[in-house]
This record gives sequence, structure tokens and C-alpha cells, in this order.
Amino acid sequence: MTVFLLILHGLMAVALLGALTHQTIALMRRAAVGKSTFLDRYMSVGQPGFTRAVVVLYVLSLALGAIIYPTYRLDVRIPFEEMGLLWAIGMFEIKEHLGGVGLGILPLYAVLWRAENFSTHGRARIVVTSLLAGIVWLDFIVGHVLNNIRGVGT
Repeated sequence: MTVFLLILHGLMAVALLGALTHQTIALMRRAAVGKSTFLDRYMSVGQPGFTRAVVVLYVLSLALGAIIYPTYRLDVRIPFEEMGLLWAIGMFEIKEHLGGVGLGILPLYAVLWRAENFSTHGRARIVVTSLLAGIVWLDFIVGHVLNNIRGVGT
């Protein structure tokens, strides 16, 4: 069951990465009018439409991670300590803390993407969305690397 939850956690993380990355890149570069390149079509997607998906996926992914966490503490962290992989333990601790920071800024992210704030808080929206995307990317990479070293259920 834990392996299934871990796979589901990873799939949600990939969907979250896709939505946040798409939204962040589109924020960084506005689509040019009249162009029809792939990049221009990629940028012209309605960015506010990603907000609800990002919030839901972030919360669900964090909740699944919390369900898997006790198994990690027993089956992965202890062997990491025995193998002397203190850097891996530290990376997971950073991952946890950044996930909490991301959860803390999620309400601000949602408010900045509301229709009534869309025309006024451009710079704040870029900063918060980029920060959230950076947190999600780092958490995903750290989780993936640590799972490759010693995964839950191995």
C-alpha cells in the first residue's frame, strides 16, 4: 500500500510540476501577438486557469507525503543513518521545511491569481509563483534522488 501511495504522490508531483512550470514560464514571457511558434502558443495559455489545479495538487501531494512519512522515518531514515548518509537526511529535512514554506505561501499565491488582483499585482505574482515553482522543483528532485538511493518499501 505504501508503494502505491508513493507512486500516486510522485504522479501528483509531476502534474504539479507541469502546471507550475507552465504558469511560471508563461508569466516570465508574454506571448507575442500574431506569432504561431510552439513557444508562443505555450505562452498564450490562460495562466489563471492553473491556480486551482496547483493549489489542489499541492495540498494533495503534501497530504500523501504526510501519510507516507512514518514509513520513511522507519524504513529509510534509519538505514541512511546506518550508512552514514547524513547529507541525504539533511536534504530530506530541507525538503520538508520547504514544503511547509510552500504550504504557507499557497494562500498568497491563490489570492494573487484572483481575477480582481490580476491587473495590479504583476511583480508579486511573478515572485510568489516563481518561488513556489522553485520549491516544488527542489522537493521533487530531492525526493526522487533519495528514493533512488533507498526507496520506501525496499
